[in-house]
Amino acid sequence: MTQLPPLLWLQAFEAAARTLSFTAAGNELGVTQAAISQRIRLLEDRLGQKLFVRHARSLTLSPAGQAWLPSIHDAFARISEGTSEVFGMTSEQPVTLRATPVIQQSWLAPRLIQLHRQHAHLSLRLVSAIWPDDFGPEGADIEIRYGRGEWSGVEMWPLGDEQLLPVCSPQVAKTLTSPEALAGHTLLHAVGFGVGWPGWLQTAGVSHLEAQCHALTCDNQVMTLALASQGGGVALTHRRLLEQRDDLVAPFSLSVPSDERFWLVRPSRRIVSEDAETVWQWLINAI
Repeated sequence: MTQLPPLLWLQAFEAAARTLSFTAAGNELGVTQAAISQRIRLLEDRLGQKLFVRHARSLTLSPAGQAWLPSIHDAFARISEGTSEVFGMTSEQPVTLRATPVIQQSWLAPRLIQLHRQHAHLSLRLVSAIWPDDFGPEGADIEIRYGRGEWSGVEMWPLGDEQLLPVCSPQVAKTLTSPEALAGHTLLHAVGFGVGWPGWLQTAGVSHLEAQCHALTCDNQVMTLALASQGGGVALTHRRLLEQRDDLVAPFSLSVPSDERFWLVRPSRRIVSEDAETVWQWLINAI
């Protein structure tokens, strides 16, 4: 134990590695950005290796930091599990559900309304995540992740196969009589998806049109769909995300399959509270 760095340093590293921000880590732990920076520096001095690569306006993990982070996550998860095993779960503990903003708005929100009507006693806490690194074993009982399901240490349940198709406002749709009519329009790109506009255009047989279109790239689908709904371009989105949208229409019936999909995910080794199990089973039945 004498060889282990202080717990405060480890907490600072875990929070900073998860958020990739000393400021966000400080807000989460209730200390200043400078305090987090100092603890990380002391930790790096103790270990003899850099854990982060500092850029002008961003932060990334070093190879050593990337290799060490899973062990830290696992250690904190085991502490949490051991505490629950010995001292039990508190009934006031809310069920924490982490998901991307777009899946919260378009798929989760109407289902949670129904869940609340049927189980009004449940206390829920929603946490937003955008990037894959925002997800992890800490802080959430249930997550809705997007990917191929190649995660270890978790239990997964697929929400179903995914199809991506173009969507736009009803006004813009009137001008799109065929895929060729996309020429001159703005294609709204959301980064982080395996299938994007090049794949759809190729399937439609009009891959050459990409050079004739304007491009606007966003880091999340919430923004691309918002722009599309206001006539700012044509977005590519998942068919299931159109369930509750009346401000977007699909001008073409053609969609492309994706080997990525949305998954319900929860840690496989965590003790599950009765309320968290209720939410998990309810969401599975609501798919």
